[in-house]
Amino acid sequence: MNELAITVIGRDRPGIVADVAEVLARLGANLTDSTMTRLRGHFAMTLICVGPAAADVEAALAPLAADGQLLATVRAVTPDGAAAPSGEPYVVSVHGADRMGIVAAMTRVLADAGGNVTDLSTRLTGSLYVVVAEVELPPGSADELAGRLTRAAAELGVGVSLRPADSDLL
Repeated sequence: MNELAITVIGRDRPGIVADVAEVLARLGANLTDSTMTRLRGHFAMTLICVGPAAADVEAALAPLAADGQLLATVRAVTPDGAAAPSGEPYVVSVHGADRMGIVAAMTRVLADAGGNVTDLSTRLTGSLYVVVAEVELPPGSADELAGRLTRAAAELGVGVSLRPADSDLL
């Protein structure tokens, strides 16, 4: 079996998820991880599945992209295996007036502290810009990092919070 990374991007419309999922199911591909969202009228999905060869999946998805409204890409990836988290889970929230460089500055502070961003989303609502990031931090680094984030946020004129992440409940 092959592990594949698949992306589908295009103007949002009803049925994209169903169309892609049906193609994958017909091929015997097992969807293992995914993220899907709508961004200002465009739909974006990234997923990992286990199944047939990349070329077979690409060919099967081609009709969905034939009208030029969707772009689908397929690439074989190397399985990571079951890796334990490499740090302590935290959530960083940033909010304030929209301006260039918020994500760049805040993620640089995280990276410089050895933090790994595992999920990040942003939203612009009117003039309010919100960033929510799930991160893994080196053990014992949160207090010092909170100060560095606060200083970076002050320079940007935004607010920031760093809190331990709650365990996912399924």
